[in-house]
Order: sequence, then C-alpha cells, then structure tokens
Amino acid sequence: MQTHAPDLTIVILAGGRATRFPGKLEASFDGEPLLARVYRHLRDVAPVMIAGRDTFSDALDALLECPIVVDRWPDRGPLGGLLSAAYEAKASRIFAAAGDAPLITGTLIAQLLRAWNDGDEAVVPQHDGRLEPLAALYDRDALVREAWACLHSDDASMHALLARLRVRGVACGARTFANINTSADLAQLAQTP
Repeated sequence: MQTHAPDLTIVILAGGRATRFPGKLEASFDGEPLLARVYRHLRDVAPVMIAGRDTFSDALDALLECPIVVDRWPDRGPLGGLLSAAYEAKASRIFAAAGDAPLITGTLIAQLLRAWNDGDEAVVPQHDGRLEPLAALYDRDALVREAWACLHSDDASMHALLARLRVRGVACGARTFANINTSADLAQLAQTP
C-alpha cells in the first residue's frame, strides 16, 4: 500500500442521473463495477470521498470503503456534489474525479501535484484545447468560495467555476479522460487497448 499524498482528499463525483445509461456506475468494466474501478485506482493516493445522490446497491457499496457524501444540490450538476464534499473535506487540496472515467489513476494526480505552484487555485489537465475540470486538482478554500457563488448564479458549470479561479493547465493525453455516458461508450472503451 502506498503512502497517501499529504493534505489531499479525492472526491469521486457519482451523483448524476445517468439518463442515457441508467445504472452505469454499477455496469461492469474490465470485470468490476465502473465506480468501484475508479475508487480502486485512487484509494491508495489519498483519502477518498464519494459525492452521490444516495447510497448504491449493497454489492457496490461493499466495495467502497470510504464516506459517501450526499449531494446537497442534486440537480445542479457535478459542481453541487463537489461543493458538498468540499464542505466535509479537511485537506487543503481536493482532486475531483468523475465516477464514470475509469482510466484516471494516481499517475495523473502525481503529475498535477508536481505542477502545482504557490498561488494556484486549480491545476487542470488540458488536451486538444480543452480543460478537464472533472479530473483536476483544486485549492479547497478557493473551491468553496467560488463554487458557492457559481452554484447560485445562472451558470453552475464546472467550466464557469474554472473561469473564477487562477488555473494552471497541464498538457495531458486525451485518452485518460474517456468517460462512459452510454452502453456503446462502455463497449468501445472496453475494446480499445
């Protein structure tokens, strides 16, 4: 077992409605439930919290040995879940990970931690001219400050949050951020080496 990164909490966002693929977080990816895989890849890096709408099936819940924080703003997208967990986190930095992105690992977190400089409020992977806010490292205090304001504005998107923070982009390959939105996405990602 690895030593945890100091002063870091990982928040896995798992509160979406998944209308295009109901039950996707429990769908099997490489022999295990999708959410369990994301958790397993990150649990040795730092303490993990899962932000969700509710509990999961007993089988999946048994694989998740971490706190589950109920999203206080369940219909405001991932920002509501992230802010709910940030209120519970004690660490000064938070790594946000999408629960449907099975290729994110501790290697990415280590890369973002190395890129962090004094004054940064977020270190965010960047590829093809796009930022990946659901695989990013945040200063907890800045996140709480700006997420609250953003959540109660007309634009509660993660990109709107980034627009309010001092962001450092880090070039990364796009494949790491593949996420599952449909059963076709799951099948395609499972077949791609």
